[in-house]
Amino acid sequence: MRTVNWITANHRIQPIGLDIGHRSLKMVQLAVRDGKVKVLAARRAPMDVALACDTPEWERAVIAAIQQLLADGQFRGRDVVSVLPVDKVRITSLRLPEAETDQADKILRREAAERFELDPARDVIDYLLAGSVQQGDEVKNEYILFAVDHATVEAHIRLLEEAGLTPAAVDASPCALFRAFERTMRRQEDREGTIIFIDIGYRDTTVVFGRGGDICFVKQIALGMSQFNNDVAAALGIAAPDAESFRLRLQRDDSIEAATRRHVVDALNVTSEQLAGEISLCLRYYTVTFRGKRVERAVVAGGGAYEQVLLDVLRRHLSVEVEVAEPLRGFEYAPDKMDQGGPNGFADLALAVGLSLKGLDTLPAAPGESLARREPVLEGESA
Repeated sequence: MRTVNWITANHRIQPIGLDIGHRSLKMVQLAVRDGKVKVLAARRAPMDVALACDTPEWERAVIAAIQQLLADGQFRGRDVVSVLPVDKVRITSLRLPEAETDQADKILRREAAERFELDPARDVIDYLLAGSVQQGDEVKNEYILFAVDHATVEAHIRLLEEAGLTPAAVDASPCALFRAFERTMRRQEDREGTIIFIDIGYRDTTVVFGRGGDICFVKQIALGMSQFNNDVAAALGIAAPDAESFRLRLQRDDSIEAATRRHVVDALNVTSEQLAGEISLCLRYYTVTFRGKRVERAVVAGGGAYEQVLLDVLRRHLSVEVEVAEPLRGFEYAPDKMDQGGPNGFADLALAVGLSLKGLDTLPAAPGESLARREPVLEGESA
């Protein structure tokens, strides 16, 4: 049988999107032609959660994982867009009077430098306009600040280069997360409403509110799936790695004894309630700040997207539709180019997908949608 060249010279091949997580490393590369997106490759490599980040052992493990995935031969080129570690990017909101709009850049950079003890001439400071808010009798513009020290960016780029990659840009996880789903917000009802995007990683959770194709609220929460594993470990008296395996088994195995299942579910409810409570506070802040802007639904990505107990608790706390993310929705891909997805698909690849999409002036719409919009993201470009 003749082999068909799946990707042709007419495709625009995007950079590799690299998400270095605590539990696993994900790499996704996309190609675009005639408004259609194809997945060149989507691969994962496990990471040892016992390794402390930024140590030589951790760096060697990251480099080995990247080189292992590159060796498969599915990825084209070595250009990469990667996400900076969540705990290294400082994020805050700031309001300025509309009269100060012309001076916003200067004021915001100075404020970020003072708050985070950064050097605006050397460190990376960026921002985006979240929207206008009524504060007393005055209308102000609310901005979201992103800041990271130069040393962190340099170390990150050096790590990528040692792995054989060519950094095209580095990004913050809220921007990458939003970009992965921005194309799905083009129906009229989605443009008028607000969607909450929630990426639940191993140690952290990223929350992004999007409306009309723009980011309007961001929150990083230092709580992730590692705590769920610890809860199960404590409830059953087993080690955390065994607890993670049991928790995942619980999602698909109906033969587990009812009493044991109930015991584990009770343990999972504790952290689910805590995380859902934090996200509820975000929702409350948003609805008070941007009055009249309704929230339509929440989309859950990351490894936590597969945890049914958490999804049920989120639905109760947020009182909106909660769905599992489909970051590859509408994309074309060949099964042999993909790692097997989780029980609900590829929700954990959302960040990597958003990273590979970086740089497109307009994103191809999801099926049945139109109205391509600009890319509302901020970045630290590598020098």
